[in-house]
Amino acid sequence: MCSSKTKVTLGIEATNTATSPVARINGRPVLQPTCNRVPNLERRNSIKKVSPKSPSPPSPPNKTSLTPPISPKPKSPRPPAIKRGNESNGLNSSSEKIVTPRNTTKTPSTLERKKSKSFKEASLSYSSSLITESPGSIAAVRREQMALQHAERKMKIAHYGRSKSAKFEKVVPLDTSANLTSKTSEEEKRCSFITANSDPIYIAYHDEEWGVPIHDDKMLFELLVLSGAQVGSDWTSILKKRQDFRTAFSEFDASTLANLTDKQMMSISLEYGIDISRVRGVVDNANRILEINKDFGSFDKYIWGFVNHKPISTQYKFGHKIPVKTSKSESMSKDMIRRGFRFVGPTVLHSFMQAAGLTNDHLITCHRHLQCTLLASQ
Repeated sequence: MCSSKTKVTLGIEATNTATSPVARINGRPVLQPTCNRVPNLERRNSIKKVSPKSPSPPSPPNKTSLTPPISPKPKSPRPPAIKRGNESNGLNSSSEKIVTPRNTTKTPSTLERKKSKSFKEASLSYSSSLITESPGSIAAVRREQMALQHAERKMKIAHYGRSKSAKFEKVVPLDTSANLTSKTSEEEKRCSFITANSDPIYIAYHDEEWGVPIHDDKMLFELLVLSGAQVGSDWTSILKKRQDFRTAFSEFDASTLANLTDKQMMSISLEYGIDISRVRGVVDNANRILEINKDFGSFDKYIWGFVNHKPISTQYKFGHKIPVKTSKSESMSKDMIRRGFRFVGPTVLHSFMQAAGLTNDHLITCHRHLQCTLLASQ
């Protein structure tokens, strides 16, 4: 049996040892496990007061609650992200990286940023799909044009016998206005310098005379004079004055022009509006042609001798590829200047060679190219 004094001392010691892991029973220290320690009421109440987010009073420990227990420690806010570009020294070691758990809540700024990014990507993909898939888009027209070109290439290869096993289908474009390869357009296709705004007299000259081989002395002399007169002007204005040139220079008869006096030259210049130096040049060239007739038999043999009496057939696809002078026109110019001809530069003589058919400079896409080539072979 224990006395009342021992009970009081045991109670005081028990209260004193509540906070320490060592208990005293009958004055002897006895170790106790930490799991058996029960915190006193004051310490428990202080812990509950510290927690800031306690929406409801704590339930007693002996009753079951439906809500999960609230952690006594407050949630630490999310640490700010460290940006590399904003550092003062521009360095960021691996120890400075902050690892956040996956289940952390996303801030509104990051949500808005991702939402706007996804919206932009969706809008971009939507617009690109519209451009490529809509029937009236630029991409659809381009695909149609490429299909037409591919079909035409196959047709050309089959026409020239380069492919025997190819099967061809007629490609009909969806838009009838884009059908540029019809039979009528192919028949009327001309060189690129002939446009819809070209004068009818210039179109007729291109379709009937330009590039056709000429062997008549009078006609060669006329084309030589017209080629020199169109320098600084254009062929359309010269062709409109063509009949005046024929009347003024006696149908380009060299024997008649060689006997003109100074008074007759002046009257021709005043009557037909031709520069007097141009008239004197034509008369001098007529005298040179008479000398060539004595040496070569005719002006035709002399001129065609520079190309070995065979027209030059070029294969130009574009108008800007046609030169203004060639080595043939330069050699012809040097020889004619040596013989005393006037207004016979290499550019003028190259234009003369084109007009007289010494060279076939029709584009290969022009319908006159093949016709002039056949005329040259005859």
